[in-house]
Amino acid sequence: MNAPRVTVVMGTRPEIIKLAPVLLALEALGVEQDVVFTGQHYDPELTEVFFRGCGLRPPATVLEGVGGADRVDQITASIAQLSLRMRAQRPGAVVVQGDTNSANAGAQAAHYLGVPVVHVEAGLRSNDRAMPEEVNRLLIGALADVHCCATAANAENLLRAGTPARAVHVTGNPIVEATRRALPGPVQQSRFLRDVGVEQDGYVLATVHRPENTDDPQRLRDLLGALGDLGLPVLLPLHPRTRARLEGFGLAVPAAVRLHEPVGHTEFLSLAAGSRLVVSDSGGVQEEVTVLGKPLVVVRNSTERPEAVDAGFSVLTSAAGVREAAASLLRPEHLAALATRPSPFGDGRAGLRIAALTLAAALPPAGSVPAPAPAPAAAARAVPV
Repeated sequence: MNAPRVTVVMGTRPEIIKLAPVLLALEALGVEQDVVFTGQHYDPELTEVFFRGCGLRPPATVLEGVGGADRVDQITASIAQLSLRMRAQRPGAVVVQGDTNSANAGAQAAHYLGVPVVHVEAGLRSNDRAMPEEVNRLLIGALADVHCCATAANAENLLRAGTPARAVHVTGNPIVEATRRALPGPVQQSRFLRDVGVEQDGYVLATVHRPENTDDPQRLRDLLGALGDLGLPVLLPLHPRTRARLEGFGLAVPAAVRLHEPVGHTEFLSLAAGSRLVVSDSGGVQEEVTVLGKPLVVVRNSTERPEAVDAGFSVLTSAAGVREAAASLLRPEHLAALATRPSPFGDGRAGLRIAALTLAAALPPAGSVPAPAPAPAAAARAVPV
């Protein structure tokens, strides 16, 4: 039998990080991979450095006309180009991750061509359709053939929506092994903190990039003010979107907040591990802090990762509640508990499980799905996370 071919579609920094363990596991299984990068994140600071940091070769195929376009143009341009490539390559399966426009386009192109879709990080729901990502999740959930869920709660979301139980698998989230692999040792962490000019446990690390926080000048001003009122120095690596909004709105940055250029994944994890507190609107950071044992204030309207909140790692709040949330998270007894609490997102073997499910999907004729698996409750026992 010829080696199966799998197309992997990605377009953003989190997709690179989370799919790296899957790509490495597919390679170990002898699966031929066609990695397509849509260019949704087109800034080299958000792409090239992360491929290198994850031990991946930059993809040979990068789509045109996607980066910088609005949402509808990103999705339609990606579908058009991906469908042409999939027709020519005829992969046995297509892998998409998360809730991006790239994942949405990859799932649509594959489904319309009769190619099985494997969805990594399936079943997340914020129940907030004002979030573009939530609409992407719903669309991909309707199209996917193999749903790789990070948690049992994600699997239950899919079952309640009528997804066949045989297609739902609790695999864990590959962010766990990706974080463990990328986090440098103590000596390298200390060196990086020294180079950046911060002291271990003496600062807050913040990230802000979501449109709900950056595109409203008053909301961005309030968030900056909340960061400046935490009583600790704040290091804020700037996402290109955030930098553009700060300049466009002419907003002043509080003296306690120090802006910094974007950093690579390894460097970011070093900063997160060395901080006393993280404040962010990122989805991936909500997962990474659970591996690092760090407290996080999530500044968003809603979250699709309630497991981190339920486990005590994070608090969801508006800018007005940042200081109160920080105080509750920084209680000494709470910090001590977080340092030893396991991540709710898995045991660090998700990449291997997802690769095996992808191989099973790629081997049958196009359009079929893997053989029936145990119901999710049983699957969760057979595939612990």
